[in-house]
Amino acid sequence: MYPFVRFGKEMLKFRKAPKLGLCETHVSHHRCWPWDLDPWIELNNGRTLTLYDLGRIPMAGRSGLIDVLRQRRWGITVAGNTTRYRRRVRAFERFEMRSRLIGWDDRFLYTEQGMWTSAGCANHILIRSAITSRQGIVPPFQVLEAMGDPVESPPLPNWVTAWIAAEAQRPWPPMDGA
Repeated sequence: MYPFVRFGKEMLKFRKAPKLGLCETHVSHHRCWPWDLDPWIELNNGRTLTLYDLGRIPMAGRSGLIDVLRQRRWGITVAGNTTRYRRRVRAFERFEMRSRLIGWDDRFLYTEQGMWTSAGCANHILIRSAITSRQGIVPPFQVLEAMGDPVESPPLPNWVTAWIAAEAQRPWPPMDGA
């Protein structure tokens, strides 16, 4: 089940937080609860993806993106991701989540997020998001104009552009059932 209570808590907690610059880092703190666990008593990999919403959406609120989405009746959707897992997050362990927009291209916004425990970075994700309207994908330059921010992206890191290129080679639709 989606963590609606935790999500609401994060939105309330950061509703009056200082505005965040477009590519500045949003930091939040969380705990791995029993309902987040897999059979090995560690943070479930699927739950990890859900918990990243608890950092990404408040970050979007602090940057002014959520206000623009509401005004324009636009939505936001995850259009792809790649995740690297390196350390376990155990039951009841506290972790810090760091979330920041790192740039955009002509269709998508790219956000990186990491979960950090006392042992270091536990996992890291690159999220490709699309802003949507009833007409389809809204180009990021339109979104940034509406936010009053610069429309030119900072240079995307090489590892991000390599992932974008690799995704462009991936067949769609996937396997034909064979």
